[in-house]
Amino acid sequence: MKTINKFIISIISLIFLSICIAMNCLNSTGFLTREEIGNNLQGKLSITNNVDIAATEEETFGAESNPTENPIGGNENYQSFITQIDYLVKTREELLDALSKAQIGQNIYIDDTAEIDLTGYQNIVIPAGVTLASGRGKIGSLGALLFSDQLDTLPLFKTGGTKVRITGLRLRGPDPERKNEQLEELDKQGRYYSIPNSQGIQSSYARLEVDNCELSGWSHAAIFLINNSYSYIHHNSIHHNQRWGLGYGVCLDQAKAFIEANLFDWYRHAIAGTGRPGTSYEASYNLILENANSYAFDMHGGVDREDGTDIAGDYIKIHHNTFRATDVYAILINGRPTQKADIHHNWFLHNSISQAVIQQNGFGNFHVFKNLYSENKILQD
Repeated sequence: MKTINKFIISIISLIFLSICIAMNCLNSTGFLTREEIGNNLQGKLSITNNVDIAATEEETFGAESNPTENPIGGNENYQSFITQIDYLVKTREELLDALSKAQIGQNIYIDDTAEIDLTGYQNIVIPAGVTLASGRGKIGSLGALLFSDQLDTLPLFKTGGTKVRITGLRLRGPDPERKNEQLEELDKQGRYYSIPNSQGIQSSYARLEVDNCELSGWSHAAIFLINNSYSYIHHNSIHHNQRWGLGYGVCLDQAKAFIEANLFDWYRHAIAGTGRPGTSYEASYNLILENANSYAFDMHGGVDREDGTDIAGDYIKIHHNTFRATDVYAILINGRPTQKADIHHNWFLHNSISQAVIQQNGFGNFHVFKNLYSENKILQD
């Protein structure tokens, strides 16, 4: 009888999903599909409701259940490499020349052994529809290294239109340190920003895809998404973006993103949102390691922006992640999402919900259910 009931629930769920797709209702509620937010996105539509979760034959928890067919953090055994090459480059001059010429649908491939110094350059535009690629993880390759040693690099790369992809690269910034004591003192003096900031990638256009990259050393953010830029950030190693007071792996401001199967370490916030209306994200199958400067995932609220509201973004969906830093909160929502925050099927190494997840400075539209806690994987619903 239980098997029959599960089958009936599954059929009902599939019918509901088909109706939603036909009516485009999932998009109207704000939840993202892989088709909507990436260039080469495949897989099942992600649905948030308890009926669908209850209909799952075998529940899984944490990043270790990664179903993406590519390793968390990319690198070895990554499969989605660029094979068609329109421009093969090895030097800074060749790279900048190719970027000035490339057209929609073309691929710029940076030689796997190249190390290109971009110190002194910023706002390098990747044109709409262009892929910038190398071969991180291909036959043991580290992938091309692009780096800047200039603190004032804001950003190094920016997208010049929609459907840009950045894949298989190492992108190293100038400032991997926390600078806690120095910045705390400068902050007291009102001079926090006297030390310049850096960003790796900035996008204000839709459908950016960043995959299988190593992104490190960016004092503000490795990836900064602004102005409703639906993006897909997946299978990257994102580390040492940890400046005190800033230090974001992925930062969103009135943007929407699907953030999947990344490896985060040495962060202040691995994922952060300004919380302004229009800011939303779904994060799944990410592995967040121990070296934390503050809580891993956040959404700012009106108290941070001092705008007189308690709004903390539109929606947040956080599921099937593993959080290993137990001396800080894993998730902090600093207000009330206008739609909802759903947090489920994660594995927190923390001993309890109260140690792992917090909502403050505004309450409601906040649901924490079916997560594992502690090394012993204790289920709390």
